Amino acid sequence: MTRAEGEQRMQPNTPLDASSESPDAQQPSAKPPASSSPPAPPKQSPKLPGLEPARGSLGAWVLLLVVVVASLAADLVSKSVAFARVADVPVQIERESVVALTSAGESIQRLIPLHNPRTVIPGLLEFQLVLNQGAVFGLGAGKRWVFVVFTLVAVGLGLWAFAYWTDARDRLAHVSIGLVLGGGIGNVFDRLVFACVRDFLHPLPGVLLPFGWTWPNDPSGQVWPWVSNIADLFLILGVLGLMVAMWRMPKPPATEAPVRQEPSA
Repeated sequence: MTRAEGEQRMQPNTPLDASSESPDAQQPSAKPPASSSPPAPPKQSPKLPGLEPARGSLGAWVLLLVVVVASLAADLVSKSVAFARVADVPVQIERESVVALTSAGESIQRLIPLHNPRTVIPGLLEFQLVLNQGAVFGLGAGKRWVFVVFTLVAVGLGLWAFAYWTDARDRLAHVSIGLVLGGGIGNVFDRLVFACVRDFLHPLPGVLLPFGWTWPNDPSGQVWPWVSNIADLFLILGVLGLMVAMWRMPKPPATEAPVRQEPSA
């Protein structure tokens, strides 16, 4: 064995050069690129800009209370004045008399003395005293407690609609709800105190329907044969005002469907 071969055998094994390793060992594991944009926030229901619920507005509550009190006072005062002055003598209605006549199956109209209607505006409005045990237009006569419960539920729904449905600046809706509440409470007061509702307003007296038409259960043929009161008027005006307020209410903007992005190859 020559000297060169001995030196070659005595040299330790040197590690392989990095270049001799497999290509897979040289490259680190691939990692997804970090996204620079923050995660999208959760979607929320669209809200109309500048709107504030009425339940948090002191001014809206004050307006509602003023309308309710004013409409209720106008209804009760007008009934009292009418029953004191329209007939030749003041008419006092007692609850016991109404209940007794109703139990006996007799008409409660006998509690009102015969009197001629008082013309306020010829062909347009007259005052005539009538006792009504039904609802508006005399519907559902004799079901007093049904109307009391129904009105109390309607008052609760009206307060809910005011607090959660209307905007703090929606004055028309607030006034309309106040008229409905005031009118409803005025008639409930009569049902609880007198066991009937005091009516005295008769619009369009003597004006007849065309072609000899008549309303059901009323052979007179008048355009408006019903006698009502200020509370009924406020109820009608309030409902009409709420219809206009709903028509004017802005609609929430339409939301666009999210665009689905295809993953890159």
